[in-house]
Amino acid sequence: MREARLGQHGTALVPSTLSARLEAHPDALRAFRSARHRFVDGERIDMGRLAAELGVDRTSLFRWVGNRDQLLSEVLWSLAVPTLDAADRAVTTTGAARIVGVLTRFTADLIEAPYFRVFLTREPSRALRLLTTTDSDVQRRLVAVVATLIDEESSAARFDPAPLSAREVASLLVRISESFSYADLISGEPPDADRARAAFEYVLRPSAPATRPPSDPTAG
Repeated sequence: MREARLGQHGTALVPSTLSARLEAHPDALRAFRSARHRFVDGERIDMGRLAAELGVDRTSLFRWVGNRDQLLSEVLWSLAVPTLDAADRAVTTTGAARIVGVLTRFTADLIEAPYFRVFLTREPSRALRLLTTTDSDVQRRLVAVVATLIDEESSAARFDPAPLSAREVASLLVRISESFSYADLISGEPPDADRARAAFEYVLRPSAPATRPPSDPTAG
């Protein structure tokens, strides 16, 4: 049986209040899907317009999906999950090199996603608050997923995070990713996945990694 991908780990290990509600409430899921569609199309998620589209009042919508920030955070994470999965599938190395590869591809995909750049440009302050602060559901979940990635390599004796814990290393790597993904908002520099890779390598020092055999697509 094929092991769970990173995004699947993240979904299972770090749910949110809203993600649990989406599983149990069809109306909440319908509202979430509509909001996600708008976001990917580059539109601003407007709670009033969304309520009108669904034929409900704003009170019902807020009861289903929380406030706008909660809904935006869930949409952002739902897009991060397949991005993490794709990054993990594309990387065939192990140990520190796997961690570097996955995070570099993830960072590059964030930088290149047009709908994501539109959101950062349109609502820079909100974007940084929802993505990079200690109260951020997105950051909390991403750190947990990266810690899982580190734990997988550590358990297989292919990477040792000591003297830090897996979570401490994960927090550092996520901060590096944020610094280069949102560089235009933070420092005025252009976002740069290559420089992010250099920073990941500087911290993790990957050396002559082994190659993982490709996953069997026919496996359960």
